[in-house]
Amino acid sequence: MTGPAWSLRPIAPGDDAAIAAIIRTVMPEFGAGGEGFAIKDPEVDWMSRAYAAPRSAYFVVERDGRVLGGGGVAPLQGGDADTCELRKMYFLPELRGLGAGSALMARCLQAARGFGFRQCYLETLRGMDAAMKLYDRSGFRRIPAPLGATGHGGCNAFYLRDL
Repeated sequence: MTGPAWSLRPIAPGDDAAIAAIIRTVMPEFGAGGEGFAIKDPEVDWMSRAYAAPRSAYFVVERDGRVLGGGGVAPLQGGDADTCELRKMYFLPELRGLGAGSALMARCLQAARGFGFRQCYLETLRGMDAAMKLYDRSGFRRIPAPLGATGHGGCNAFYLRDL
C-alpha cells in the first residue's frame, strides 16, 4: 500500500502567495467573499509571518509539488489564554475527499496541545457541509454564539472542542 497522494508540512515564506490565492478562491465558493470574513484579514498575504507568532502554527498540504490547501491554529483574539482558534483551513477542490482534512486537523490539534491550549474554537458558515462533518468527526461540538473578537461577523456556525 502506498502513502497518501499529498504531504503535510509547516508553511514557509515561499508558500504565502499560493495560500493567499487558495483562500481567495475557496471562500467566495461558499459565499464568504466580503466584509466580516477571513478573506479580508491582512494576514492573508503574509501567512508565514503571521503564524510565526508565539503559540501559532500553520500547515500546508502539497500534492505533486503544489500547495493545494492549509490550516492553522493561533490564540483566540479576545479570548482567554487557554483557548486557540482553528484558522483559515481551506482546500482547493482537487484536494478534497483524499483524507488530507482529517490529517491536517489532527496536526493542528496536536500543535494546539503542544502550545498548552485547553480548548480549540472555530467559526464557519452553514453550507460548508463537508467541513462541518469534519469538525463533528474531530470532536468539536456546536455552540450557540461566537467566542472572542475575531472580527468575522459573517460567520454563522460556531464550534468548540476540549483538547
